[in-house]
Amino acid sequence: MLRIAIPNKGTLSAPATQMLKDAGYRQRTDPKDLACRDEANNVEFFYLRPRDIATYVASGDLDLGITGRDLLVDSGAPASELLDLNFGGATFRWAAPAGTLTSVDQIAGKRIATAFPGLVGSYLTEHELKADVVRLDGAVENAVRLGVADLIADVVETGATLRQAGLVTLGEPLMRSSAVLIGREAEPPAAATQLLRRLNGVLVARNFVMLAYDVRADLLEQATGLTPGIESPTVSPLHREGWVAVQAMVQRSQVHRVMDELYELGARAILVTDIANCRL
Repeated sequence: MLRIAIPNKGTLSAPATQMLKDAGYRQRTDPKDLACRDEANNVEFFYLRPRDIATYVASGDLDLGITGRDLLVDSGAPASELLDLNFGGATFRWAAPAGTLTSVDQIAGKRIATAFPGLVGSYLTEHELKADVVRLDGAVENAVRLGVADLIADVVETGATLRQAGLVTLGEPLMRSSAVLIGREAEPPAAATQLLRRLNGVLVARNFVMLAYDVRADLLEQATGLTPGIESPTVSPLHREGWVAVQAMVQRSQVHRVMDELYELGARAILVTDIANCRL
């Protein structure tokens, strides 16, 4: 039976559970449950602290886990990222008092406050920079004001909290994180084939929609140039002479632009439907 770690709380917990439900897996009904067996799919889920998941997977006690890329790197555990699950996005940035630092190279020799010392240490090593890392559990924005650090490294969303603390971001982000499926090895175990196929199906369904429209046959090449689909669009003759019906998958983020361009071209009856799930 495949054994998979799932975040038991925090921002990754609910989206991870929902994604597994969308992929057809049974999940716990009581948030206090520590484990859930899905006999039909031969999988057992364990609900663990997000920070501990990489450790359990790297030790081999569990086969796979869902956690944040930031937590994986911060743990230093020898586990590998298998699939980006495209939720739980976070951007890590340096931030310092305005006017004190102008480039990341200047952090050498400084004191850096962060709740992710492993992630920051990995960055410093990779870029051959030496600095003192001050580990804090949260509210690191106050560290500079209180004299504990010269700058911070933390998740930045709108920047409002930084501005309140008199800090400004510095340079490019240390990391752009999101939820990832991890395993002990770079190659997933054979028992995970079904899981990976299902999760990929959910990701495609979330990122694409099905677009259907009618268009004159003499405009078909131009229309399908806008909607090439994944493999190829489906084209069917209509009862109305000289017209065809077209169906194609289109990226959700592009669908309104494509609909406008199809309408300008002369296509009509343009309809969009969600894709519940798929196998490509």
